[in-house]
Amino acid sequence: MIDRVEIYVNGGDGGNGTISFRREKFVPFGGPNGGDGGDGGSVYLVGDGSVTTLQEFRYKKRFSAKRGAMGGGKDMTGRRGEDLLIRVPLGTVVRKKQDEDGSLVFVADIIEQGQRVPVAKGGRGGHGNAHFATPTNQAPRVAEKGGSGEEAWLQLDLKLIADVGIVGYPNAGKSTLLSMASKARPKIADYPFTTLEPSLGVVEIGYNSFIMADIPGIIEGAHRGVGLGLDFLRHIERTRVLVHLVDGSSDNPVSDLNNIEAELELYQAGLKDRPRIVAINKIDLPDVRSRIPQLETDFSQRGITPLFISAATGEGVGDLMKKCLDVVQQTASSSLEMKEDAEFRVFRPKPVTPRKKRRQDQE
Repeated sequence: MIDRVEIYVNGGDGGNGTISFRREKFVPFGGPNGGDGGDGGSVYLVGDGSVTTLQEFRYKKRFSAKRGAMGGGKDMTGRRGEDLLIRVPLGTVVRKKQDEDGSLVFVADIIEQGQRVPVAKGGRGGHGNAHFATPTNQAPRVAEKGGSGEEAWLQLDLKLIADVGIVGYPNAGKSTLLSMASKARPKIADYPFTTLEPSLGVVEIGYNSFIMADIPGIIEGAHRGVGLGLDFLRHIERTRVLVHLVDGSSDNPVSDLNNIEAELELYQAGLKDRPRIVAINKIDLPDVRSRIPQLETDFSQRGITPLFISAATGEGVGDLMKKCLDVVQQTASSSLEMKEDAEFRVFRPKPVTPRKKRRQDQE
């Protein structure tokens, strides 16, 4: 999956105006009737939930809208150029590159289905010679060219939108957990950094569901770009809840937890206060199962009550998913309460006085 691309967009040019004169029998001085050119089409980015990656921009990077048609005689305006709609995934951040120094300026954050963002406006159609007729110049032989459409280089940066994000060291079992809890089929193998791109899956519990994301493994120094680093840490920004998956077969699981938490805190983006659920994986291994009492003691000293699961066999995964759903619903309800408490204004238009009543009042 490609989650950061640059594309070139260009609005369509406006159509040229036309020089034309009325020519009819018995009308010797018909005058100018050249029509205006049509406006050029504009380029829009449109949020589409059915698109999950920026893969289609890997090979096609230039997009241009249609130009407007030339004006015609008999005061006919040219056809307007067709707008170009470019579908992008929800969670796409759009930035525009400045011509002067190449710096990036924020344009929009596309997070809603059908959200439309104009990125390149079409050029205005040129006036025909009928537009230039005056009492002193009744037969102008001049028309205007259509204006050029806007053009820009854009950076599209995809940040996945998920309710729950799974974080942890490489090879902790994040992809296995996602495949066990949902119908997603991420790549699974017994070596670190198997996951090189985030994967999404829908977890269904009864009539409820939520979206879970498998974030590629984080290591020490990720906030500085070490390993996969910043390329995938940014995908955690939009998650409501974090599931910290700890490898129970590690030499020091508590230290692993502390290191990942430190990276999330250093990355900032509001991750420090994000709700967390800690789960210890691989209890299907005899050595890990025998360590459960000691792990409970070690994590309790840090003020954490972890859940113990086996992503490979599914043991404890159901309880973990129910816990995730509870926290997601609590987070959603708390944000809803904040919106309801916010002050809002009600606009009540004044009734329109009938014209007859106003005339009587004036008299």
